[in-house]
Amino acid sequence: MLRWTVTFVILAIIAAIFGFGGIAAGAASIAQVLFFIFLILFVISLFTGKKTV
Repeated sequence: MLRWTVTFVILAIIAAIFGFGGIAAGAASIAQVLFFIFLILFVISLFTGKKTV
């Protein structure tokens, strides 16, 4: 999941450099959504994960 987030952030940065506003905005919004999904899954895994000794 983090790999997808990083991919879309890099795509958004490249699109912004070349000046394609629509592509940059779309990629940035996708990256933002994926980031929050990853963050929620990470927090859930912290609470439900098995504890090791």
